[in-house]
Amino acid sequence: MTCWGDAFKVNDIAVNGLSEKMVVRRIFDLLLSDESFTVFTINLDHIVKLKRESKFAKAYNAAEIVTADGFPIVLIGRLLNKKVKRTTGADLIEPVCAEAARKGIGIFLCGSTHHSLQFASQYLCTKFPNLDVRGYVAPPYGFDPEGRDADELIKIIDHSGARIAFLAFGAPKQEVFSHRAAQHVSGMALLSIGAGLDFLSGHQLRAPDLIRKLNLEWAWRLASNPRRFARRYADCLSILPGLIISTLIIPLFYTNINRILRSISADDNS
Repeated sequence: MTCWGDAFKVNDIAVNGLSEKMVVRRIFDLLLSDESFTVFTINLDHIVKLKRESKFAKAYNAAEIVTADGFPIVLIGRLLNKKVKRTTGADLIEPVCAEAARKGIGIFLCGSTHHSLQFASQYLCTKFPNLDVRGYVAPPYGFDPEGRDADELIKIIDHSGARIAFLAFGAPKQEVFSHRAAQHVSGMALLSIGAGLDFLSGHQLRAPDLIRKLNLEWAWRLASNPRRFARRYADCLSILPGLIISTLIIPLFYTNINRILRSISADDNS
């Protein structure tokens, strides 16, 4: 991964901490080349899965852009004195589409259901009349990001002529697929955006703006669907202390030890 902006590492993953506008600018700068690349948005749930799934970790390590999604990631960056803005996959869809419409760059949508993608496409085309949606596909249930259906989807995306693909399968499928697809398509940005397209279509209800500004979107999700999210957030909470220790406290300890040792060495040589 290329580190740019006010980058910092969380669980050995380099996170680019700049604002949504800077991320969008970076995406379109990279599209000037013929190289394909991936864009991920990291949160605590991803870190839990990174520890369990090597293919997920491999995809993350190859990503060109990783933004800070969950607020704990933002907080860790700020405690490291980095200028970090929270940028989720859902936050990137509209500004990327706005710029794509302005530049005449085609997009492709992949997500949960045909109807959700149809409504999301209609919403985006209404909001950005010049937007060129080259197609959309909802993979079948049980989609294997490394199977035959994935091979076929990569061909469809590549032949569509789109330069930007929004992938909304959920982690880790979308990241593993996008990493693989980037090796078989030319000059394309592959953005993993979670439930972003379902939010646009109304298939899922996103937390209100005020809840998001208060960094309580997790609480909204938990209250909306406790059966689905209770275990996930319990797992996230369980790794948070260790993550803070490994990211903040241990490096600070070694920095101070090295400073003391250099001071002692300087005194001995004086």
